Amino acid sequence: MLKYGKEIAIGFFPVLLIFLYMTGVNVLPILLAAGIIGALFFVARTRGNVAAAHGSKKGSVRQLTPLSFEQIGGQERAKQELIEALDFIVKPEEIAKFGIRPLKGILLTGPPGTGKTLLAKAAAHYSDSVYVAASGSEFVEMYVGVGASRIRDIFKEARQKAVKSGKNSAVIFIDEIDVIGGKRDGGQHREYDQTLNQLLTEMDGIHSSESPRVLIIAATNRKEMLDSALLRPGRFDRHIGVDLPDKKGRAHILKIHAKNKPLDDTVNLDKIAEESFNFSGAQLESVMNEAAIYAMRDKQEKIRQQHLSMAIDKVMMGEKTDREATKEEQERVAIHELGHAIAAEAVRPGSVSTVALSPRGQALGYVRHNPQDDQYLYTKPYMEDQIMIALGGAAAEEMFYGNRSTGSRGDFEQAMAIVRNMAESGLTEMGIVDRNMVTPEALSKVSGRILDDLMERTRKLLDSYRAVFDGSLAILLKDETLSGDQFRALMQYNNDSKSA
Repeated sequence: MLKYGKEIAIGFFPVLLIFLYMTGVNVLPILLAAGIIGALFFVARTRGNVAAAHGSKKGSVRQLTPLSFEQIGGQERAKQELIEALDFIVKPEEIAKFGIRPLKGILLTGPPGTGKTLLAKAAAHYSDSVYVAASGSEFVEMYVGVGASRIRDIFKEARQKAVKSGKNSAVIFIDEIDVIGGKRDGGQHREYDQTLNQLLTEMDGIHSSESPRVLIIAATNRKEMLDSALLRPGRFDRHIGVDLPDKKGRAHILKIHAKNKPLDDTVNLDKIAEESFNFSGAQLESVMNEAAIYAMRDKQEKIRQQHLSMAIDKVMMGEKTDREATKEEQERVAIHELGHAIAAEAVRPGSVSTVALSPRGQALGYVRHNPQDDQYLYTKPYMEDQIMIALGGAAAEEMFYGNRSTGSRGDFEQAMAIVRNMAESGLTEMGIVDRNMVTPEALSKVSGRILDDLMERTRKLLDSYRAVFDGSLAILLKDETLSGDQFRALMQYNNDSKSA
């Protein structure tokens, strides 16, 4: 009977109202009362749904898969700094002996994919703590006060879980903290401000005598956006940079991700580490995964060196596209890429790894360079050589066709960026200048002079290697790929011919 109660009520009340109206009863007050009751019921139900949603996100405590610092590669300095900070939790006796105040928060800053979340998990494992994870976006709601309430709940839940598990500490990890920790502009009151204020209050409420202790580890790649109240000592006491790995770190990361993959005996991971300059840990993991996919496609039992090289190209520029260029376009692209390659090999011998004509992403062709050593400081001659490499494609097109194409747009942007860097570093004729005090006209005049001079030098350089263009073009058009060794053999033959 209850199953059909709603249907009976829906049919009964309209009939009742019609009957009362026909008998002369004023039904307007009844309709008004019914409307008010319905509105109150709707509001109560909506608030119940908000509370239910609030409760569903309360305390995002996740089962932590054990992860040690030894399983994280390429971040030796960051790991050492983090371990030193965590020793304040692990060694409470020594803290009491020296009168050290326990740290309240650790901020991990660095580019995406460098391992900030992994470091937080390893920190919880190292300190034998309960691990509570949340993203900054989980605290953002259209309902006022909900974000602040979730902050309170996550701290409360972390302490309760630590007590229940018999642990003396808990680690709360907040990813993308810039979502809720952005600078307060002092203008209109925002929901974000309430959430940030609550976080600041909770961090101030963590005392050294509390048990269990709560340590906040937050991650962001936009530290400059964070509010100063959040960054001061006593809140986030340690700021640890998690940077892109160097060559040694990249090799370590590749070896970690290669443990569960069948590698051929001829694979040289150190060579792959050289070729993957400026790759993050996430990109290196993707390289190993894509290489395994290529090996599976080729029906190979093991991953070979060429699979890893192809994987680097894919991660760097994207998958090969189906774009079919005309014969004239292919020849122009080949000339363009050979211009880059010849300029690179002439100013930096041994730097060219591959010259390819196959389209990837937005590029119709590309030259992959092979830096021998990571470099972080650049001299004026080095930067001028880099500009010549960037201008090599356009200079080659001018040499063979008498004009340029739109394919040089990205090259010119790269060259202009290097010139701006030179100007801001005091490596131009302007000397040491303040960027904000240099007019666009003055900067344009100096940039134009530098680029014109280097373009002329690039033309002369490429003209002396005209025979290499002729020898390489047919191979590149036929095979679509020219290896670095093949290319260097052609360059050497040209040099030997000129000396003879």
